[in-house]
Amino acid sequence: MLRNTSSSWGRLSRGFHWGLGLVIISMLAFGWWMNHIPAGPNRFFYRSIHADIGYLVLLLMVLRLIWRGFNPTPALPSDTPRWQRIVASISHWSLYAVTILVAMLGWAHSGARTPDYSSFFGLFHVPQITSPDKAAAAAYEDRHILFAYVLLALIVLHIGAALWHHFIKRDRVTSRMVDGAPG
Repeated sequence: MLRNTSSSWGRLSRGFHWGLGLVIISMLAFGWWMNHIPAGPNRFFYRSIHADIGYLVLLLMVLRLIWRGFNPTPALPSDTPRWQRIVASISHWSLYAVTILVAMLGWAHSGARTPDYSSFFGLFHVPQITSPDKAAAAAYEDRHILFAYVLLALIVLHIGAALWHHFIKRDRVTSRMVDGAPG
């Protein structure tokens, strides 16, 4: 089943979830590693790869939101209190918004620095959304890093909620994102 139903996640939604989840967590780890290794001749290469994958994350997030807009979102169990529904909605939309914000700040940082990270795996150049400016580049980079930590905190909360649903509440909220079966 490719599309979502009112009680289950479709194959494409689950693919977006797990694929982007893995890539985003890897990008957070790679970004942390890049900023904690001594500067060397490969630093620009590592940052370029990070930027290239960041452009892909941004594109995939936009596609994910478009797909979500055309598909029903499986309902939470009927016994879920209203406040938990609100928190779940806020946390999901915060994950989407902060992921896009982190990617956009990275893209802004790329255009503001010289040389930029516009070469997409050597295939073509990604148009930049900012102009070279050393002070702006530093500001964009600082905010990119700050919101990457905010994103990490949201991911930890998301995983914690998934574990709570699976092991404490023992409902199918987490399982249906794994197997796609109704729940």
